[in-house]
Amino acid sequence: MKLTRLLLAALTIAVGCPAFAADPTPEQKAQWAKEAEERLHTDWAYLGRYREANAVMRAPVKGQPRIVLIGDSITQGWFDQVPAFFKGGRIGRGIGGQTTPQMLVRFPADVVALKPAVVQIMAGTNDIAFNTGPMTPDESKANIRAMTELAQANGIRVILASIPPADQYPWRPGLDTGSKIAAMNAWLKGYAAATGSTYADYWSALVAPGTLGMREGLSSDHVHPTPAGYAVMAPVAERAFNAALSRPAPTRVVIAK
Repeated sequence: MKLTRLLLAALTIAVGCPAFAADPTPEQKAQWAKEAEERLHTDWAYLGRYREANAVMRAPVKGQPRIVLIGDSITQGWFDQVPAFFKGGRIGRGIGGQTTPQMLVRFPADVVALKPAVVQIMAGTNDIAFNTGPMTPDESKANIRAMTELAQANGIRVILASIPPADQYPWRPGLDTGSKIAAMNAWLKGYAAATGSTYADYWSALVAPGTLGMREGLSSDHVHPTPAGYAVMAPVAERAFNAALSRPAPTRVVIAK
């Protein structure tokens, strides 16, 4: 019951309505919690979220490389708040509140089956928050390695996105977040280099100097970027997309720790 309450609280805060509306009503929160409870038992990884959209997805347009961004509420919020960024073959596959094991389950359907040239994986902050139960850093790393290897086995270039800075989680007060995020980002950077992947350093672009939190005005709640925050992230993404596309498509899986 404790885990269920934690997950529902995290989803209510992190997911919100599809457009991340401000100041949701108690009725909206209750409805989201009810839906999250149902999914917990019927579609844990939320494979149904993009099933219809994936089914009608056309083949990539020639000369327009497809880039899939898979992630949690930070990726979902990017699409919801700045839809114009998702143009020219960019596809958002973020789901609020998700952890790396959930993303790994839906990776074949929401990434591989779409045949992208590039995938950006932004994951890990909800693992630190224990959204789907206690997890060690090594368990999170194993899931990210598995997603990277799945992509490479299917000829997809990989961008590993840093976890954006967060000095606290509203739904998990008192948790040490900033240092854990920094440690995971250090591993992501090294793992990207070891596997021929591209590292997208959103953390450095967003962090307030001398802190482990986001700069004022770039986040609505210490975790989720505002449109201003996404404006800071966009140039980092563009550079990462260009860098990834400049690499040849992988022809083998690189096994690295």
